[in-house]
Amino acid sequence: MEQANASSGIAVGDECKMKFLELKAKRNYRFIVFKIEETSYQVVVEKLGQPNEKYDDLVACLPPNECRYAVFDLDFTTNENCQKSKIVFIARAPDSSRVRSKMVYASSKDRFRKELDGVQVELQATDLSEMSYDIVKERAIS
Repeated sequence: MEQANASSGIAVGDECKMKFLELKAKRNYRFIVFKIEETSYQVVVEKLGQPNEKYDDLVACLPPNECRYAVFDLDFTTNENCQKSKIVFIARAPDSSRVRSKMVYASSKDRFRKELDGVQVELQATDLSEMSYDIVKERAIS
């Protein structure tokens, strides 16, 4: 288990890193949703998306009024018609979530993101419209 971060007090569970490596290297998962356990102040895996699942499946499993982190293995076609894949990190903090929760997620994001070596695109969203598939794909292409 990783030591808690002095600035945010959050620890990153080993399972988070292991599952991310499986997504990155073996493509065992399409996406991973992470949450911070407020009792233990530890980032844990909440949901694993199967390889055949789509971006809409990730969006559908995010709670509407709670903060979450997620990674998504995005396959797309460039403007030059090349097949590409990029790992997208999403920090979601809905306006309707609790202030304390937003503060904990915001203060822990950079450290947690550094644990996920191989993320190529980062996105922050308060509203689902800020993380639409088109926006994610546009960020991946640029």
